[in-house]
Amino acid sequence: MLERIHLAIVLEVEKQGSLTAAADVLCVTQSALSHSMKKLEQQLGTDIWLREGRSLRLTQAGQFLLAVAQRIVPQLNLAEERLRQFAQGERGSLRIGMECHPCYQWLLKIVSPYLADWPLVDVDVKQKFQFGGIGALFGYEIDLLVTPDPVNKPGLLFEPVFDYEQVLVVHQDHRLAGQQQVTPQQLSEEILITYPVPVDRLDIFNLFLLPANCLPKQHKTIETTDIMLQMVASGRGVTALPKWLVTDYAPQLRLRTLRLGNDGIHKQIHLGIREADGAIDYLQAFIAYARQVRNGAPASA
Repeated sequence: MLERIHLAIVLEVEKQGSLTAAADVLCVTQSALSHSMKKLEQQLGTDIWLREGRSLRLTQAGQFLLAVAQRIVPQLNLAEERLRQFAQGERGSLRIGMECHPCYQWLLKIVSPYLADWPLVDVDVKQKFQFGGIGALFGYEIDLLVTPDPVNKPGLLFEPVFDYEQVLVVHQDHRLAGQQQVTPQQLSEEILITYPVPVDRLDIFNLFLLPANCLPKQHKTIETTDIMLQMVASGRGVTALPKWLVTDYAPQLRLRTLRLGNDGIHKQIHLGIREADGAIDYLQAFIAYARQVRNGAPASA
């Protein structure tokens, strides 16, 4: 009846768009792939695909099978990889997903000593999950998620590892530089530079501007922190970043940080894991390392 190869076929046809392309990825002939799926359809008594010209469209049964494949195949792949690592004397792998643009520099301070103390653990950082980290955790595409916005979902655990304040960053010659804090209205005449993140995920909008019914004069997006701060230093706009991140750049770029409102915007970085992985020692060790790094620098600093 239903076997792993059937799940793999449905998954690859969806990814590749055709039986031929899926057969190439799975290293089987198209005829063997078609025969396997036709036999499954006969055994189940229902079609998986309907042909529409040269393309295939999943039936309701096919869509259900695809959803099953998307959950199960990554878990099986991970299980095989972990067992292979155990067989070869390796400890395992730690795949880290990032939902936090500026946290990459912070992460580097953790990875270096961690790699030294856990030489049998492979570490991989995946930044493509900036906006889909929860799904990647559930889908076993990553093992740990770095995020400032944890989501309370059954099966996941989120550990807060450090607090930080989001601040406005301006050049020291900027008209607002002499103030300790700013109001939302004062940004209505500013060019606001942010990472290329949807507005509904930007704290400067959600927690500061929009509640006051304010918007900046212009909103620009830049991918990298270095270029963003260079733009601010050249007087081409202002930005909002974690205060700890700006500290390293402030002296050479002549930058000032200002509190956003009377109380400021205070956040926490969380590390999210699957609840079932809570007992994995090298994963817990990474979380322990993260707790030792505060404000972007070691706690002892």
